[in-house]
Amino acid sequence: MANDKKLVEQITSMDEDFVQWYTDIVKKADLIDYSSVKGCMIIRPYGYAIWENIQSILDKRFKELGHENVYMPMFIPETLLNKEKDHVEGFAPEVAWVTHGGSEPLGERLCVRPTSETLFCEHYANLIRSWRDLPKLYNQWCSVVRWEKNTRPFLRTREFLWQEGHTMHATAEEAEAETLQMLEVYANFYEQCLAIPVVRGRKTEKEKFAGALATYTVEAMMHDGKALQGATSHNFGDGFAHAFDIKYLDKDNQLKYCHQTSWGITTRTIGALIMAHGDNNGLVLPPAVAPIQVIVVPVQQHKEGVLDKANEVTNKINSFVRAKIDDSDNTPGWKFAQYEMKGVPLRLELGPKDIANNQCVLVRRDNRQKYFVSLDELETEIPKILAELNEALYNAALERRSAMTYTVENLDEMIEVAKEKPGFIRAMWCGELECELKLKEVAEVSSRCMPFGEEGFGDKCVCCGKPAKHLVYWGKAY
Repeated sequence: MANDKKLVEQITSMDEDFVQWYTDIVKKADLIDYSSVKGCMIIRPYGYAIWENIQSILDKRFKELGHENVYMPMFIPETLLNKEKDHVEGFAPEVAWVTHGGSEPLGERLCVRPTSETLFCEHYANLIRSWRDLPKLYNQWCSVVRWEKNTRPFLRTREFLWQEGHTMHATAEEAEAETLQMLEVYANFYEQCLAIPVVRGRKTEKEKFAGALATYTVEAMMHDGKALQGATSHNFGDGFAHAFDIKYLDKDNQLKYCHQTSWGITTRTIGALIMAHGDNNGLVLPPAVAPIQVIVVPVQQHKEGVLDKANEVTNKINSFVRAKIDDSDNTPGWKFAQYEMKGVPLRLELGPKDIANNQCVLVRRDNRQKYFVSLDELETEIPKILAELNEALYNAALERRSAMTYTVENLDEMIEVAKEKPGFIRAMWCGELECELKLKEVAEVSSRCMPFGEEGFGDKCVCCGKPAKHLVYWGKAY
């Protein structure tokens, strides 16, 4: 059994070195490989299968709300990018430029899309004429490029996969409703499907998306207490509509500017899964996005009838879960370690004695609890156990977040907590950029969001002591 555990022993303990623990998992769980292009990753089949499950769930929810998928070019002419001043300034440092087509220099530089607002706006300007054309509810699944200096698999890469919704509306009220509705789609997805609790809130002016009127976010806490921005939803108001002259003829026969939203989630979600639920044996995946929900491991498979029965059980449960059998000649102990590493939620063990008793052993990945279940009851017991596992993952993450969320009232407390206690810090803020920048400098924290539905607890800014306007969650972040 010692040799069987060799896989596990190769993972650095998260308490010893969290960054190395994370790197070990993304490699040893077969999620990624490194490419010859610095800062870019190869997403391997197992990692991509997680993304496909994320994509499938969200795509269905988007379509249920009336959104349609489209695809825009990956290149943006420089003049088009420059049409919205704040937007281009926000992305300029990260833009990758194409200057040649073949051996010929281009007459105008093309940027590889860092995001597609300008392309959607150009299209909408050609498309929208009347109030009858609204709303336009488009979404795109694609990759984007941002030339990051410091990269880490899934969390920050130069090319990454995402979806970007871009919608146009007749009124400011409709745009705001869409922005908040899509934020709630993301929040529900994180909490229900990823078993990760999130704080919903609005970004400060400093942290909002370039060119947005308002940016809303869902913020998650990782095992090490750092925040991770899970998804964002932006209300652009009519700023882009003015820049791109996107107007419609309203019912009152007046020309009016459209109101726009944008919202997105990326492959960094996989990084969130690793860091929110993983342990020192590898990944721990919630059932909704696990490529394999149940791994069937035959025990003493050389004995007559064991493999046949294991295949029969696998085929049976594949009608209601994603199941796979490992009938390789590796030892059961090796297989146990391997699929723990890969985060498979449930293991089904089946040996000669089990078959004789018409039962199997089910083992949960999160707590290794064993269940002896009749083969006739798998259709009811497996979904039940998977639901219990999902709830346990969520509750554990919620308890950890609660234990690692602190409330401070002055600058000295903020600095001390930020230095000594990883996690979220709740503090009141006057709303001034000067104080936000000072907290980043002296406490090394950034504003995560101004949370919805939480009452303030004081009337003084944590930094300057002047009257406070907002409760803010602060923290160190990925």
